[in-house]
Amino acid sequence: MSADFTGLIGRVGANPVIAAVRRDEDVEAALCAPVGIVFLLQADIFNLAGLTGRFRAAGKDVLVHVDFLEGIGRDAKAIRYLAEVIRPSGILTTKSQHVKTAKEYGLFVIQRFFLIDHQSFDMAVHTVRTARPDMVELMPALMPAVIARFCRVVSTPVIAGGLISVKEEIVEILKAGALGASTGNPMLWGI
Repeated sequence: MSADFTGLIGRVGANPVIAAVRRDEDVEAALCAPVGIVFLLQADIFNLAGLTGRFRAAGKDVLVHVDFLEGIGRDAKAIRYLAEVIRPSGILTTKSQHVKTAKEYGLFVIQRFFLIDHQSFDMAVHTVRTARPDMVELMPALMPAVIARFCRVVSTPVIAGGLISVKEEIVEILKAGALGASTGNPMLWGI
């Protein structure tokens, strides 16, 4: 199943700050923040449906980080459950197999890559070209030259996340060519 996610990609472009919610105490801040997209980095079988529903009701797209989901397996059935029962806007994952499965179920997929050296950079480029996620998140975000180089060699939209602490870092990430920046810092969700 193939879906058109230009609206979701456009939403990142229009409001490039993404709220990455890791703690229960940040849920209310993310609900009130002027962000259009929320990454649920911590959820479990008991609170996933409620959190997803609250963010959707607030007009936000919700992407669930499958690799961090508790109480649900990390297999094709878990992704099917997300797609058919929870119905988030999409998922985040580091695993190429999850990318393939999620796309089969019509979910938007962001694949995360941790770039620590030339080998991880080259492997990420290769993986993006073969797995074909809808978007890529590069981590850590504080490497504008690497982000710019990555954006030049892949056609997949890129966001960056990790270690962002001030607005100026987000500006540099966007100048480097990233479409958006994810941050777990609630103080940056309103910029």
